[in-house]
Amino acid sequence: MATSRRELLKLSGLATATLLLSQKSIAGWAPSGRYPDPRLAAVDDTFRKYMVASAKVEQIATGFRWAEGPVWFGDMQMLLWSDIPNNAIMRWDEISGETSVFRRPANNANGHARDRQGRLISCEHDTRRVTRTEYDGTITVLADSFEGKPLNSPNDIVVKSDGSIWFTDPPFGITGFYEGHKAEPQLPQNVYRLDPASRKLEVVLGDVKGPNGLCFSPDEKILYVVESRATPNRLILAYDVVNSALQNKRVHIDCGGGTADGIACDVDGNLWCGWGTGTEELDGVRVFNVQGKHIGTVQLPERCANLCFGGEQRNRLFMASSTSIYSLFVNTQGAKLI
Repeated sequence: MATSRRELLKLSGLATATLLLSQKSIAGWAPSGRYPDPRLAAVDDTFRKYMVASAKVEQIATGFRWAEGPVWFGDMQMLLWSDIPNNAIMRWDEISGETSVFRRPANNANGHARDRQGRLISCEHDTRRVTRTEYDGTITVLADSFEGKPLNSPNDIVVKSDGSIWFTDPPFGITGFYEGHKAEPQLPQNVYRLDPASRKLEVVLGDVKGPNGLCFSPDEKILYVVESRATPNRLILAYDVVNSALQNKRVHIDCGGGTADGIACDVDGNLWCGWGTGTEELDGVRVFNVQGKHIGTVQLPERCANLCFGGEQRNRLFMASSTSIYSLFVNTQGAKLI
């Protein structure tokens, strides 16, 4: 049967709508004027295999006061992160490209992770605690004190494959009212391990000056911790993980004039580090191999505070950078819990 002109127009309209929906699914993307993106720099030739020739640095969201703590939810195709001074947890939808408020107020939340059941685990500055968001949206307090004294201001957090929760507790969120409220610290600047079953909280590190970002190596045999108040330079420390204890402290990376913040490992054991001091040549992400050698740089127009891997294949790097969120497809994947 011949198709009428009206039916053809209807089909044409359907095709146009489908095209528009398809375009919306990659909202925020625009073709680069130049490939490869000149903001990717291979400091060492070994980094080139991680560079995708037609991938570019994309600004997917902007307009925040201080973006921090990104965490990927693959089952919901969304990225969450903190806008600490605005007291909000923000959400970016991968399908629509739209940004919205996930939770506000958010107790000046900072770092986030997911537990083995997929629930959101958060560090909160204002309430000086670590919380878990249950499936129904209710909040469970996991830790807010140690030996009867309030925590300082939990900063960054990771969950090990055994379900244990490891987090840093510097006083950054209680030095003023911008990221929480002003208070005097009553505890040292510790790194803690929390057993989710017993709720037992133990100090695994107590000798780090300004403990900040942290992550495990892919096999979880090494814990990396940023010492953000070390002098004269910031350091990234490495420790051997023996059961629930840390041994053999060593300097993995001397940051020199840079300021490492949040960190994440890929499947090859490379460290991807939020970096910067507010200067163009240092702002962005620096990548170090397992020997601690600087092999690559992702230059950004803003200092990068924290980052995580996400996307369908865990090959998309999301970078929380001052007022914006950037992303970059790379030829590797974020380390997966074993």
